[in-house]
Amino acid sequence: MDYITAKKKAFSIVSKMNAEEKISQLLYDSPAIERLGIKEYNWWNEACHGVARAGIATVFPQAIGLAATFHPELIHSVADAISTEGRAKYNANITYGDRGIYKGLTYWSPNINIFRDPRWGRGQETFGEDPYLTAAMGCEYIKGLQGSGEFLKAAACAKHFAVHSGPEKLRHSFNAKVDEKDLYETYLPAFEYAVKAKVAGVMGAYNRTNGVPCCASKRLIGDILRTEWNFHGYFVSDCGAVADISEHHHYTDTLTKAAAAALKAGCNLNCGEAYTHLLDAYEEDLIDDNDITDAAVNIFTTRVLLGEFEENRPFADIPYSKLTCPEHKQLNLEAARQSLVLLKNENHYLPVNQNKIKKIAVIGPNALSTIALEGNYNGHADEYIPVADGMKIVFKSSQVIVADGSQICFDQKKYYDGFHDLENEAAAVATQADFTVLCLGLDRNIEGEDTGCENEITNHGDKKTLYLPKAQMILADKICDVCDNLIIVTMCGSAVDLGERVKKHAKAIIHAWYPGALGGLAIAQMIAGMYSPSGRLPITFYNQNTPLPDITDYNMKGRTYRFLNEKPLYPFGYGLGFADFSYEEFQIVDINENEIKVRITLTNKGKMKALEKIQVYAQYTDSRTITPNYQLCAIAVAELDEGETKSVDAVIDRYWIKAVLPDGKRTEPNGNITLFAGGHQPDPCSESLSPHPCLSVQIQ
Repeated sequence: MDYITAKKKAFSIVSKMNAEEKISQLLYDSPAIERLGIKEYNWWNEACHGVARAGIATVFPQAIGLAATFHPELIHSVADAISTEGRAKYNANITYGDRGIYKGLTYWSPNINIFRDPRWGRGQETFGEDPYLTAAMGCEYIKGLQGSGEFLKAAACAKHFAVHSGPEKLRHSFNAKVDEKDLYETYLPAFEYAVKAKVAGVMGAYNRTNGVPCCASKRLIGDILRTEWNFHGYFVSDCGAVADISEHHHYTDTLTKAAAAALKAGCNLNCGEAYTHLLDAYEEDLIDDNDITDAAVNIFTTRVLLGEFEENRPFADIPYSKLTCPEHKQLNLEAARQSLVLLKNENHYLPVNQNKIKKIAVIGPNALSTIALEGNYNGHADEYIPVADGMKIVFKSSQVIVADGSQICFDQKKYYDGFHDLENEAAAVATQADFTVLCLGLDRNIEGEDTGCENEITNHGDKKTLYLPKAQMILADKICDVCDNLIIVTMCGSAVDLGERVKKHAKAIIHAWYPGALGGLAIAQMIAGMYSPSGRLPITFYNQNTPLPDITDYNMKGRTYRFLNEKPLYPFGYGLGFADFSYEEFQIVDINENEIKVRITLTNKGKMKALEKIQVYAQYTDSRTITPNYQLCAIAVAELDEGETKSVDAVIDRYWIKAVLPDGKRTEPNGNITLFAGGHQPDPCSESLSPHPCLSVQIQ
């Protein structure tokens, strides 16, 4: 069903309602209107990396891990599986008359904010620090979730619009100050592309942007989203954000005026209770019937597109057996495999020879953790394979010994609950083993959405440091004392610095993010060489001593690979594999005013079949403005057998190689444009870490 037809049907439905009934539908927990045959509907549902908060579902790698795959087509498949499970749950729930929270088909995902600061706790929910990668992954997620049929399989919602990435403690009152260049160059592109992908919804952020609360911003919602980009979907507030307009931003002096300001600006749906005051606003002439009707029509258009009012409900034949089915588990395992980033592999220590290993130590607070597999905004899997269990499955002929070693986060000692001072136990286990897998990291109780608490490492979910908690650093140091063959696995949603001694001592370092329910199996299979790792960093890893701007500073100077002046610990786009890909040729095969088609020829000179994540960057100059160091502008995936040579085409949207002027306008650069292709970024740090340099070509 096309949008115009759906909107006409929505208008027909809404036209039968009185003002009070229309207002009632503008809250996330929309009640039934029995006289019109309209069922209750709860708009709030989550699916960041699987159907969340609604019982059993496939728990895929957290979004930042999905971004690390550098594989948009894979993300499309993951999102398609998520909406299949969502429809299966929906079909079962309405059979029993259950239309409550987390039971609907409107998923408030993906989070396409830019992970501009490595300390932000919610960065794990995003697709990383780069606007192009975020847009590419976000668009495929949206398309996969919504489907391509006559009706929406599910409705995606891009969030949080706009200029939102911490600090968590201040988010309800914070004013994000940003100039036009950074706004249009960094913070808006992923949302613009989400609109191009026909995303059903957009969610407003908690904060103010340049003094105006995002959910009451006529510029953001009306001028940019609706007019400039021609967005036709529904706009929803973040939960409680409309109340923040008066209570924390003090933008209005009453909640009634806050609700009116949001509605007039174009916020159609309220997650929260503030829109219960719209009837008062209506009676006080702060809003009129057209404001209410327009909002109601927008949200009912989405319900129409989901097929709610059809006699034969679409997708009704998707059975409950699709939940965590074998096909989805296999996809989950593949996503986990491709998300893992191998940061270090000294003298090709990995993969290890399974036949020569008698005893393996798996130690650390995340060795048996299932919460470290999940991340946040998660569902509940029917099967979890943490790292220790994965090692037991893969290394069947070896003895696997497990020890805790420490808690995730605890800097006091001499307690009596039995979970402190365990480094010596871990050391005893490590000394017996042929090699040790040390499982460190964080979990959602430490980094995440406004946890409301502060400890040694975090402030309301945002990190204070790039180091791991003291207990883990003590453990790692102890294991370095007793173990030469050390493999470190870090499980967290952000960048960490392990410290110089640990980084140098470890034979291999695997950054696993929050890798999903089967993540431990994927990790063990990598260690055993059952596949070649292909994950790449979607964020820059900084040294702890790298001077970072304050987390409240939204200027992009000195942030992310695009504007960083310091040498990173590990650069954006970096990741090792077991194969050896040599880039042979890079050429432009077609060029026009909108797109550039390039062809990359590469050879797998390694000894195993492997995936390669091809990255194309642009470097351009313009005398009128500051331009990025480099800008990722295309990615492609190639699978090559041992010794195989293959040519792969990639298409560059010229949007990504235009200079953004101080007024926010995109224009052709007035200087040189150079394109680079390789398995990494063309910066000096990446080039020094790789045996093969990027190839380059100039656009004339």
